[in-house]
Amino acid sequence: MTMKKFFGNIMAVIDSSMPHISIFDVAGPIMIGPSSSHTAGACKIGQYARAIFHHTPSKVTFYLHGSFGEVYKGHATDRALLAGVMKFKTRDPKMKDALAIAREKGLEYKFIPMNLGEKYHPNTVKIVLENSRHKMSLIGSSIGGGMVQIFQIDNFPVGIHGVAGKFMSLVIRHVKESDVIARLIDKIEKLGEIEVAGREDTSFKDKALTVLHLRGRAILLREVIELEKIEGIDFIRSLHKLEKD
Repeated sequence: MTMKKFFGNIMAVIDSSMPHISIFDVAGPIMIGPSSSHTAGACKIGQYARAIFHHTPSKVTFYLHGSFGEVYKGHATDRALLAGVMKFKTRDPKMKDALAIAREKGLEYKFIPMNLGEKYHPNTVKIVLENSRHKMSLIGSSIGGGMVQIFQIDNFPVGIHGVAGKFMSLVIRHVKESDVIARLIDKIEKLGEIEVAGREDTSFKDKALTVLHLRGRAILLREVIELEKIEGIDFIRSLHKLEKD
C-alpha cells in the first residue's frame, strides 16, 4: 500500500489515556540542550519522519518555519533534526556531532528557512526524506516542553502527538480491529519490565496507525520482530535505533 493511499482522507482520533506529564519527565538530564523545544522536540520530529519513511535516506531537506528558521544554528535545531532522522535518542551526546556523522554516513542534508503558513506553530519543520526509489514529506511542530505534533504526511493531514525524552515510542500500522492493539499491548507487557504509558490512534477505512509510548527497559530488535508477526499488523517502527541482545 502506498503512503498516499494510506493517509488519504485520514481522520485523527487522539486517545485520552495519555498520563499527566511532569516537567521533570521532559526536561533535565534525559535531553541534550539547550532547549526542549528547539533540540529535544526537533529530534523527536526527525525520529517520526525516519520511522514512517522506513527506508535508509540518501538525502534529507529541512524547511524551517518561524523561529526554527531564525535560530536553528544557535539553538542546535539543525543537529537535533538530523540526529532524529539518524535515529539518535533525545539524550544521545552524539547529537552535537550529528552534522559530521551524517557526512560520514553519506547522508546529504540541507536546511532551508521557509514560511510554511500562519496556521503553523513558530517551531515547525517540513522534512523531505528521499533515496533513489522513495520520497516522503512530513510536517511537524515542537509545541513546548518536549511535546511535538505531526500535522501532515505526504500532503495529507494527520494529528499525531508525542513526548520527547522519557518515552520510547513505537509506530504501528494495522487493520482497524479493536483487539489488534490490545493483543499487542498484552504481548509487550508480558516481555517484562516494559509498560505502555500512553497511546494515540489515527485511522481511515480498514487501516489504522497507532503510536504506543513505552517506559521501562529498552525493547529489543528481536522482540519487535516477533511482535510484528501478530495477525493484523502490517509493520512496527521504532522512533529510535533498536538494541540487539
